[in-house]
Amino acid sequence: MIRFMSMRRITLFRNFRRWPRTAAILSIAGVIVAIQPASAASGAISAADNYFAATRSIDLLGEVYKNVSQSYVDPVDVSEFMYSGIDGMLDQLDPFTSFLDEAQSDELDEITSGQYTGIGITIAVFSGDLFITSVIGGQPAAKAGLQTGDQIVAIDGIRTTKRPIDEIRSAIKGPPGTVVRLSIRRDGQGAAKLIAITREEVRVSTVPYAGLFGSSGYVQMNSFAEHSREELSSAIRAIHEEAAKKRIALNGIVLDLRGNPGGLLTSAVEVAGLFVEKGSKIVSTRGRAADSEQLFVTKTDPQAPSLPLVVMIDGDSASASEIVSGAIQELDRGVILGESSYGKGLVQSIITLPYDHILKMTTAKYYTPSGRLIQKPIARDDSRRKAVLSTGDADSTKVFYTRNRRKVYGGGGIRPDVAVRADALSEYLHTLEKSGQLFRYASRFHRKHPELQLKRLQSEPVYEEFGRFLEKERFTFRSGAQKKLDSLKTLVQKEGVGEDRELAGQLDLLDKALAASTKRGITRDSLRITAALQREILRHYDERAAQRKAIESDPVAAKAFSLLAEPARYQALLKP
Repeated sequence: MIRFMSMRRITLFRNFRRWPRTAAILSIAGVIVAIQPASAASGAISAADNYFAATRSIDLLGEVYKNVSQSYVDPVDVSEFMYSGIDGMLDQLDPFTSFLDEAQSDELDEITSGQYTGIGITIAVFSGDLFITSVIGGQPAAKAGLQTGDQIVAIDGIRTTKRPIDEIRSAIKGPPGTVVRLSIRRDGQGAAKLIAITREEVRVSTVPYAGLFGSSGYVQMNSFAEHSREELSSAIRAIHEEAAKKRIALNGIVLDLRGNPGGLLTSAVEVAGLFVEKGSKIVSTRGRAADSEQLFVTKTDPQAPSLPLVVMIDGDSASASEIVSGAIQELDRGVILGESSYGKGLVQSIITLPYDHILKMTTAKYYTPSGRLIQKPIARDDSRRKAVLSTGDADSTKVFYTRNRRKVYGGGGIRPDVAVRADALSEYLHTLEKSGQLFRYASRFHRKHPELQLKRLQSEPVYEEFGRFLEKERFTFRSGAQKKLDSLKTLVQKEGVGEDRELAGQLDLLDKALAASTKRGITRDSLRITAALQREILRHYDERAAQRKAIESDPVAAKAFSLLAEPARYQALLKP
């Protein structure tokens, strides 16, 4: 029997990819646990044919499931086996349609609401040890005196070593009013101290930083949740107040959506409504049915209707970020600066299933005010079964026009009006950050200098000390080229030519040359490494000061501020 489940009124415009599972993926062409009614206009296949195919597939899947669960040579976890089958089935559709179990459903609620019950920290594992990487001000952890850099040795008496990070997060969270006991080592050093913290509802702001830089306001948004409009509005109001207090004529706002994966559709419309006139068309969505189009317009008067606006985006700006930047661009309300966005023009709806499970399913595509589909083509494996009959990919060469008749293009994200590519991290610096070496050195520095005057940080010999720290930690780095050479050496040994002394000598010479080249590259990168060290150290003392320092040294943000300082150039960019 096919059951039609209810669809909650939550529409996601976020770059949520599929949650990972531990079980192997089983690709099965089969039944959907909850099926949305099909429209008569949905394609050449009739409703009767669809019903018969679905019923037949359910029967087949049931027989396969029963036989495997009862007779497979080894014991099978029947729940995980079914979850793997569902995952494999949905994997045929797109990267964003997914099945969520009870725990994953709770995580989705936290992301879309911007709230959860816990203590207000972020955590990460470096070299097998669990550290607090940031503490949210005003929340239980901050009230209890926890700091960035603290190592969590145990949770409620159970050591954190070798525990999965998801299990650790679940252990820290819990019902409001309950107590969690953490064994803490300050900056990862010294004896552990037991701290009891009462869990509370934690609200995470989607505006982690806002401030005045010269004559320009700057606001960073990292997602779109229920309270985003309110948080952005408050940030803009605070910038106006700061400018008035300093008697500065505000020349515009920079809205930083780089790295913002999206969120709620309604939030995107509300955020755009702070800048464009009431009644403006922001986005429309269309599903399979001919009559499924929905139009979303702003319903409130704007807070900043004429203040110059620069929106920064990059390749990780997706979904709701693309709705906002696309609307701002096409309504000629502001200038888009940075790199082309991700290109996710698919809408996911939340369908509730039995036993607190959820189907997050793509149900529509979204279109900007001019009619652009921003979705980039999804790469599909032609060797696999073809479950999706038609994708309707957008033509990236098709021309659309903004309100002022400027040309814009679809088929692959929002293209910026001013292209500015961010400086990529060097391979060495990326490795230092990913492995936690910068973080762990900053924690040691903070413990050694707990009362440091931050203005003295620039004169501290951190680069030299960091080098000695890496030696003590026995940190080694081999570049991508060196690793490929290692693979070549292994291949040579397997091929049986390892005894060729001349070849071995040539490989050794190449290894030494690559090592020297890597060392020279690290030396050339010393200034950037020093700046990264200083920012990470600063973060252990003052998170907000570190954020401001990062923005001040950001060359892309500098381009945005420079553009606002040139009104004639700014206005010229909004004309055809």
